[in-house]
Amino acid sequence: MMRPVILVILFFFISLNLPAQELRCNVQVVTSQIQGTNRQKFSTLQKDIYEFVNNRSWTDDVFGNEERIEANILINLTEEISSDEFKGTIQVQARRPVFNSSYSTVLLNYMDNNLHFHYTEHETLEFSESRHDSNLTAILAFYVYIILGLDYDSFSHNGGGDFFQKAETIVSNAQNAPERGWRSFESNRNRYWLISNLRDSRYAPVREWNYRYHRLGLDIMSERPDRARMEIAESLELLRKVHREKPDPFMPIMQVVLNAKSDELVNIFSESNPEQARRVLTILREIDPANTPKYQQITQSW
Repeated sequence: MMRPVILVILFFFISLNLPAQELRCNVQVVTSQIQGTNRQKFSTLQKDIYEFVNNRSWTDDVFGNEERIEANILINLTEEISSDEFKGTIQVQARRPVFNSSYSTVLLNYMDNNLHFHYTEHETLEFSESRHDSNLTAILAFYVYIILGLDYDSFSHNGGGDFFQKAETIVSNAQNAPERGWRSFESNRNRYWLISNLRDSRYAPVREWNYRYHRLGLDIMSERPDRARMEIAESLELLRKVHREKPDPFMPIMQVVLNAKSDELVNIFSESNPEQARRVLTILREIDPANTPKYQQITQSW
């Protein structure tokens, strides 16, 4: 009579040692530009991608349900080349909770225009870290590791290095793939350059900025807002340092950072003192001149 109870207890303790899934990722596949085809396979594709991203364990760490990283993947298919070959875009977003608040901050908001893959309905999505078998799963895994790397970097200094290395391995494995997006000469802003910047020591200040901005800045905003703004303002000097040294002509990681944070920076420093606001505005105009009209809002509330 005791055996069922023992089995339940044993299952409970085994479950405690199982790695929890790291992501809570919403997946949407849009096909409005593709006409006259079997719509069911796209619903199946959306479900398969959702399960691939959310149900796989990507790390050896244990995540509580409340600790899972909020993310969104939007796939817009624009061409059906054949019954199992598609082209389009993929937009990847990720958010990080801010300590002691209900607010979550954008870590990544990235558009990739080089989505090209083969997919057969009901075929299992397979991924290998040692070889390039499927362009679809390689792209998905690449962005999962980018998200994990950015998230871990935001909680500990250079904490995401192992995940960036995995993303770089995916790019290396794909150098002979026929699809675009993996090679340096194809574009100045693609998957190759994104991970190249993140792994390049010349961009180390950007990763340090990620930690200082989030862990030493936003995470104390609810308790010590003046201290938090000061730390965030100081962290922007790290981005200015990279901008001035210009490790390469295009610096895609700087675009990624500023695309994710421009609105938030306006909100943060619109409530700061005039001296600090002017300092931050000067830095932002220099490193992100295209968004100068937006940053002007920082001083408009005076």
